[in-house]
Amino acid sequence: MRGIVVAGGGKIGGVIAEMLSETGDYAVTVIDRSAQALEACAGLRGVTTRVADMTDPAALDAALTGCFAVLSAAPFHLTGKVAEAAARVGCHYLDLTEDVATTRKVKALAETAKGAFIPQCGLAPGFISIAGAELARGFDKVEELRLRVGALPRFPSNALGYNLTWSTEGVINEYCEPCEALVDGEIRELPALEGLETFSLDGVAYEAFNTSGGLGSLAEVLAGKAKNLNYKSIRYPGHCGLMRTLLNDLNLRARRDLLKDVLEGAVPGTEQDVVVFFVTASGWRGGRLMQESYAGRVLGEHHGKGFWSAIQVTTAAGICTVLDLLAAGRLPQQGYVRQEEIALSDFLANRFGKAYAQGTPPAAQPQLAQVA
Repeated sequence: MRGIVVAGGGKIGGVIAEMLSETGDYAVTVIDRSAQALEACAGLRGVTTRVADMTDPAALDAALTGCFAVLSAAPFHLTGKVAEAAARVGCHYLDLTEDVATTRKVKALAETAKGAFIPQCGLAPGFISIAGAELARGFDKVEELRLRVGALPRFPSNALGYNLTWSTEGVINEYCEPCEALVDGEIRELPALEGLETFSLDGVAYEAFNTSGGLGSLAEVLAGKAKNLNYKSIRYPGHCGLMRTLLNDLNLRARRDLLKDVLEGAVPGTEQDVVVFFVTASGWRGGRLMQESYAGRVLGEHHGKGFWSAIQVTTAAGICTVLDLLAAGRLPQQGYVRQEEIALSDFLANRFGKAYAQGTPPAAQPQLAQVA
């Protein structure tokens, strides 16, 4: 039985711990500086908990020593510290971060690490990067690759058309930081909340716009091989305009702590969510211009006496699948490992990755329209 440390006992960390412990293949310890956050994990069979301050290198080193791998489900500003500890003690490292700066740090640490360092193992970046790379491999030359992902309330009831389904800090970071893309074959940085487009899918109207971090390392991998590549978050119509007002017109971009308090005090959370994703690739194959798409949706599910939301299922399943593949020797055991190195077929065949096949793919192709 392999020893695993899950850093962060929040909504995602708890589901990761439960998924892994139920297999009987992993002995899981969840660490968090908050004893209260660990209470929900303390009753899980096969899971132990440990109070540890992730800003304290000595505490982190003590918690990680002797484990097979650490899986960081900590906030993005703490994830880099977990990676540093993994490098010091010599264990494998996986995370869920969408933060570009953190991923650069992880890549640098991986150069001298004894274990495998695999960042961005969630939904986006993560699964969507794997799916995008798989479609791109089917073309002699890729003209355009578009990745679209949304974690949305099934029953929106406010002007934002949004409920808090995961980290508020993570959402704000995505809306503020620059967004990588390929434009005419070159890596560019685009502003968040721009590139607004609208589309309908199975009769439901959506919008999508640039957000940071969703591409992971895909732009780097496809630079010079694809002409255009971009990632956008899916929301219900009107959301982007209201967030622009908050971030730009009211300048809450410069006061993120205040924006976090405002959102958490006014926008309720929900477990009744849906994850929608689709990837569309067009390019040349055998002298013909062709297009292929991959799409699906995932709903939450009842589990035991509780309920896992769609964002919990997809995020936890992503990192658990990568851990399984690493433990089985299907991935490199040392150095920096990109999501694009994982075959989509291997991911979907995995016991955790099968969660992505639970939803029925949308019957209709999305109808896109650019908005000025």
